[in-house]
Amino acid sequence: MENWHDFEVSSRREIIALLRSIGEKNQLVRMLIQGEADVCVTSVLDVDPDTNSVILDRSIDNAQNLRILRGQRISFETSLDKIRILFSGEGVTETMFENAPALKLALPLSLIRLQRREFYRMATPVSNPVSAMIQMPDDLGGGTVGFPLSDISCGGIAILDNKLVLGDTIGINYEGCRIDLPEIGAVTTTLQVRNSVDLTLLNNKTNRRLGCHFIDISRGNLAMVQRYITKLERERNARIAGLN
Repeated sequence: MENWHDFEVSSRREIIALLRSIGEKNQLVRMLIQGEADVCVTSVLDVDPDTNSVILDRSIDNAQNLRILRGQRISFETSLDKIRILFSGEGVTETMFENAPALKLALPLSLIRLQRREFYRMATPVSNPVSAMIQMPDDLGGGTVGFPLSDISCGGIAILDNKLVLGDTIGINYEGCRIDLPEIGAVTTTLQVRNSVDLTLLNNKTNRRLGCHFIDISRGNLAMVQRYITKLERERNARIAGLN
């Protein structure tokens, strides 16, 4: 988890909301006892902000429950809406929940909300467009050309080549590309074109969507991409909540 601090969530309110959502959606949680080879599959029964505690289901194996209670540090892994969630805790104790034995864990001070490229993409807003500034090679005329983003993820972006200026570029690396993320900052990285799809618009004009992969993106730049994705998601959730 130390390697993923760029994806750390430390807001108490957000941690409570995420854990409650995991429980409400009946997501299974893998519980790993540090130093042990066995894994217990549990679920979140309740989150109590007043006592700063999380109530978990017990294992069906009594011997495993004893190892959990004796464990110095327990690691947890689950997913929510295809986003990987990791957290850990110490001092699991026994408790009762709805007249049945359960396990109690102190509310974690932080958790990791890891959005992998293959799991999660976020469409960029039309109202506040984002462009990728790409340095064109000499054989394509040189200079810098801006391409609007279609979506963004922690692994790369999709851009629209409206004027078909990049041609057949699959596998080609473009160094020093700059992406200005509104309210976040400028990300500079190498982009490698991985796929190309030609689209026919309603006016019968042709557009080209190019899927690009980040090559050796720095940790700081990746953190800015993650913050921007989180910002877009929160804005989307706020719009959805406003419609309900």
